[in-house]
Amino acid sequence: MKGTYILVIYLRENSKLKIGSLGELEFNKGYYLYTGSAMGNTGSTTLENRVKRHISESKEKRIFWHIDYLLTSQNCIIISIYLIPSLNRLECIIANEISEASDNCIKDFGSSDCKCLSHLYYFQNFRDLKQIGEPA
Repeated sequence: MKGTYILVIYLRENSKLKIGSLGELEFNKGYYLYTGSAMGNTGSTTLENRVKRHISESKEKRIFWHIDYLLTSQNCIIISIYLIPSLNRLECIIANEISEASDNCIKDFGSSDCKCLSHLYYFQNFRDLKQIGEPA
């Protein structure tokens, strides 16, 4: 299956983390929504396998994407996963919708292959995706 996914992540405390080529970054305690896509037909590039990789606690997992660095933090926990099956790449459209409701973002996180400001958005408080698109 192909599509886009959203990881809802809770960071238990303020953290300073090295994120690959982005270097050492400050992360505030709170909720982060990460938008990614998996548009392959087989193997690790399918939607299901990409998400399985993210939730895997394997010590042998290769750290490759920006999100891998964040997810290795002991202060980080994935609390929800949304799967959006689609033959079209919706990752940037969804990330931009999330950006409008967010409190902040981690600039350039997960968006090195597109023109988006980020694919990781911060929320001090987060209920569910229904709050995205609600008037402030």
